[in-house]
Amino acid sequence: MKSNSGHKTIWIDLDNSPHVPFFSPIIKRFAEKKYDVFITARDCAQTCGLADYYKVKYRKIGRHYGKNKALKVIGTLIRAVQLMPIAARVKPAAAVCHGSRAMVLASNLLRIPSVILMDYEFGRNLPFSKPTLFIFPEVVAASISPADTARVRSYPGIKEDVYVPFFEPSPSIKDELRLGDDNIVVTIRPPATEAHYHNAESEGLFGAVLNRLGAVPNIKMIILPRNEVKQTAWIKEKWPELIQAEKIVIPSHVVDGLNLIWYSDLVVSGGGTMNREAAALGVPVYSIFRGPIGAVDRYLESNGRLTLLTSVQDVQSKIDIRKRDSKPDHQRSESRSLESIMATLTGFIGEGGSADARGRRL
Repeated sequence: MKSNSGHKTIWIDLDNSPHVPFFSPIIKRFAEKKYDVFITARDCAQTCGLADYYKVKYRKIGRHYGKNKALKVIGTLIRAVQLMPIAARVKPAAAVCHGSRAMVLASNLLRIPSVILMDYEFGRNLPFSKPTLFIFPEVVAASISPADTARVRSYPGIKEDVYVPFFEPSPSIKDELRLGDDNIVVTIRPPATEAHYHNAESEGLFGAVLNRLGAVPNIKMIILPRNEVKQTAWIKEKWPELIQAEKIVIPSHVVDGLNLIWYSDLVVSGGGTMNREAAALGVPVYSIFRGPIGAVDRYLESNGRLTLLTSVQDVQSKIDIRKRDSKPDHQRSESRSLESIMATLTGFIGEGGSADARGRRL
């Protein structure tokens, strides 16, 4: 299973927007190790826009089918069928993703060894979508009891520790979004209303957050909607006065999320990745996620790096609205998480896609 160049080909599927920064250093490491990397991306949220921003070459395959559960299943099956002829031509040595059910299903049907990285233990799998190998953060792996432990490996830290160490801040985003030195900057990610784990309570908390922050002088809320049509239109219709006063800003283009978080005074998000990115950068962060709370968020909460908001009263009493005391230079560093994942992946590929590949076992 080699490409025309004689190097093994790795297939990576970008199924959702957080997967782009996560896989960016992994793609680079594979290239450094002389693997050919073939990338597919789903037209979902800002996945393709972020891939363009990160200068990742990809082939766009499939789209999001909305929040209806039956349509989600049908959409996954359709995308798996769309991926199969492409994967059959590429003939990868292994397929790697962060929770792409369609990719794993297509890989299983084509007998391609597959790896799913996951950091949320409450994700649902479809029949026939079990990968050859699972890779979890240690804190998640320790909290679950998989039926087949031979299929499970773990890595230190959390998913965001894979790429945050390589982040380089740029103050250009302050001019880009017209952020004044006197502004209290709050980055806000609305709830994932179309996700299978969505709880409507999150939307009530989101509204309470905007109403409370909107009353604060010099506030600047940078809101990053999850879809560019429905959610953006809802926010504009619900809070027109805050938009008119420029207390709410919805960027018209893809922005560097890590950079925005770094120059924010606090973050409020209805989902996992942006919360965890803020925690990894040491920025105060508040979660309005009301689905099942995963082991990673419990771990961050217990370490004082994340505050869970579970009621409107929490929104009123727990959010500390003030400028951060300082924003020291972020220091680039190595990533133990990345090195551990790469060791597991290259071992897996070297063993021909066997679950007995070297790596840290539970």
